[in-house]
Amino acid sequence: MFGSKINLHREEWLDVIFDQKNKNYGAYELRRQSDANTSKSLLYAGTLFILLFLSPRIISLINGTVPEDVTSSPVEVIIAAPPPINPETPPPPAVEPPPARQNQLKFPPPVVRADNLVNDVEPPQIKDLQNADPGQKTIAGSPDADIVIVEPAGDGPKRDAAAIVDDTKVYDIALLEVQPTFPGGIEKFYQYLNKSIKYPPMAAENNIQGKVFVSFVVERNGTLTDIKVLRSLGGGTDEEAVRVLKASPTWIPGVQNGKQVRVKYNIPISFSLSQ
Repeated sequence: MFGSKINLHREEWLDVIFDQKNKNYGAYELRRQSDANTSKSLLYAGTLFILLFLSPRIISLINGTVPEDVTSSPVEVIIAAPPPINPETPPPPAVEPPPARQNQLKFPPPVVRADNLVNDVEPPQIKDLQNADPGQKTIAGSPDADIVIVEPAGDGPKRDAAAIVDDTKVYDIALLEVQPTFPGGIEKFYQYLNKSIKYPPMAAENNIQGKVFVSFVVERNGTLTDIKVLRSLGGGTDEEAVRVLKASPTWIPGVQNGKQVRVKYNIPISFSLSQ
């Protein structure tokens, strides 16, 4: 029994399922007519699909305009042969360039030849070239001709690179051509800090040691402005770091495109108590 195909929509199974239940509720009738409804649905759907698929053909048959399959035949294209060239026809005359304003004297580059091949024509002298330009043939100049200046093509006029530098912009130190420096180098700057810093009494009493991270802008004249504390240490060390930077000697400013620019600089200042 369990190995055979079970159809739960058969009436004997439906009677078992709906035993002692209300068969007038509607579910019983839906299950009993399920196979018939499914078959009708498939039939209607198949018929509708066939009608939609054949509708253009049916409409053409009704209208009497059934298109016939037309097979296009290849078209042979005949290209006429070009007319023969008459060897006696002279070639078109060469286009002469416009006359130059300056006279031109035939002065081809010298060629080394044997003595028996040298002609008796005297080459032009230096005095002849004072009023004429050397060329491949002698041409008389025209005072009304346009002046033509022959020069190699270039990239055109270039803007001054320094003109495009913004005087108010603060540049990143990593993108500069020449970075700002303290006179004598960064070692001299740290020597200045060690000599100028006065340990704050509050920091000394509370044994506050560490680094104060500050940033500042090296102006185009080398002065330090916009001094800010990025990471505070406390105990008066922040104020002391700002004071020492404000009193710093003038720096050598950074350079971009050959022009001095404003540059942002970050540096740590160490505070440590000697043991």
